[in-house]
Amino acid sequence: MSETRSVETTASDIEAAIELGLEKLGVSRESVIVEILEEPTRGLLGLGARQARIRLTTAAPPRPVPPIIQAAAITEPVEADDFEEEAEDEEAPASEVVMPTPASEDELDDDAQVGVATLQELLAKMHIDARVVVYRSTAEDNEEVPWVLQIQGRDLGVLIGRRGETLAALQYITRLIASRDLQRRANIVLDVEGYKTRREQMLQRLAHRMADQAVQLGRTVTLEPMPPYERRIVHLTLRDHPNVTTQSVGEGEHRKVTIVPRR
Repeated sequence: MSETRSVETTASDIEAAIELGLEKLGVSRESVIVEILEEPTRGLLGLGARQARIRLTTAAPPRPVPPIIQAAAITEPVEADDFEEEAEDEEAPASEVVMPTPASEDELDDDAQVGVATLQELLAKMHIDARVVVYRSTAEDNEEVPWVLQIQGRDLGVLIGRRGETLAALQYITRLIASRDLQRRANIVLDVEGYKTRREQMLQRLAHRMADQAVQLGRTVTLEPMPPYERRIVHLTLRDHPNVTTQSVGEGEHRKVTIVPRR
């Protein structure tokens, strides 16, 4: 099994450096983790200016797990090529992901059953030919353990979108409809082909590596802007780290995690 690949690039700004790295690796933005090694600076009167330096690290889809629940047959499947967003690069090196054991239909409670029915109806209306596998997730800080509705099939990059934005929207709509039918909050989350699991494992490795770098350099290390659930993964991963603390800085879509050495 191939190892993940990394590349470091420099450019006048972070986005330009990222685009250069993606071109070198030949992958999409959704299939990499971005580490900001150095922020760009303008300098004074053009003197002492410094370019942005970043590192990109790739990962690839895990092995699929057997389906438990089959979505309704669709006569006109949608191809990913019909959309702007693509799936994570299939030729990227494989990353081993251990998936939980799927639940049997007898184990599903009202949240899971209503969630699956809602999601299957939405997929059918979207003309997406896919199946849904259900299993229990893990929880932190005594939270209630949610059901994970794992969507499996071919060419499902359209359901992930740029940096998981489409998946987040689909989860919101599924939860909203299921909660209305249940007359309470539906305890479900959505995933597509283990996308969130892969991202979580990549972020955990990134968090530990960048924490080591922050300690070695004796300075704050800044990660790229992330959505709230990804920032939370980094915070939880380093919560008990003896040598660093984490903080979220910035506003809106530009909010990001900083890893700060303990003094």
